[in-house]
Amino acid sequence: MILKCVIIDDNPNHRLASLKIINAHPSLNLVGEFKTPIEAKHFLLTNSVNLIIMDVLFSGLDGFELLDIYKSNTNTTTPSVIIISDDKSQAFKAFEYNVVDFLSKPITSNRFNEAVSRAIDRSVMIKNLKDFNSEHIFVKSNLKKRKIYINEIKWIEALGDYVKLITKDKSFVILSTMKAFENELPKGLFLRIHKSYIINLKKVDRYDSKHVEIEKIKLPLSRTRKTELSQALDIIIS
Repeated sequence: MILKCVIIDDNPNHRLASLKIINAHPSLNLVGEFKTPIEAKHFLLTNSVNLIIMDVLFSGLDGFELLDIYKSNTNTTTPSVIIISDDKSQAFKAFEYNVVDFLSKPITSNRFNEAVSRAIDRSVMIKNLKDFNSEHIFVKSNLKKRKIYINEIKWIEALGDYVKLITKDKSFVILSTMKAFENELPKGLFLRIHKSYIINLKKVDRYDSKHVEIEKIKLPLSRTRKTELSQALDIIIS
């Protein structure tokens, strides 16, 4: 996947260093270079962009205010955002804006490429989400092939050599392993929260350190999966 990206940085040396890394990355297509958020604002509101790479501290309009303007003036999903700043005190606020990553200046190519990989994963999830309502799979249950719409699946649970598929109206018992069935589902829309449970992230009502609740049913949450669940839900909500 190729991400159309812009960079916003008022420091020419830092901007040049970032540009070299961006231009060398095979998955990035630089479509805009700006010194300030004010310069970038009109472009972002009138062009489709997948990734914003920017500092946040500017005189006048700052980076966070630019993101607020974008969200309030467009009906599309906010692009992925990578913050590059020499002010580490901005990191906490940055993650409140659900940024992909926060990098401290000066950046290295390895650290930058790691952040871009996260942005690509997020873009793939968003694309899958847009196709979510029409996507379907065929499963074999009771010797019959059945068409199941992905958005109707609530969760899948392990039953020995079988899995039980819980949908909006029915449940189906299918001869399959959890791993094999997991591979049939769109990446980023379902998550294995426990060795015996895979959930539809769109159906989650609430969760705590031990359980995920879907329509008043509590499902067990493995301790090692809590962070992954939180990150996945952040993407779904955004």
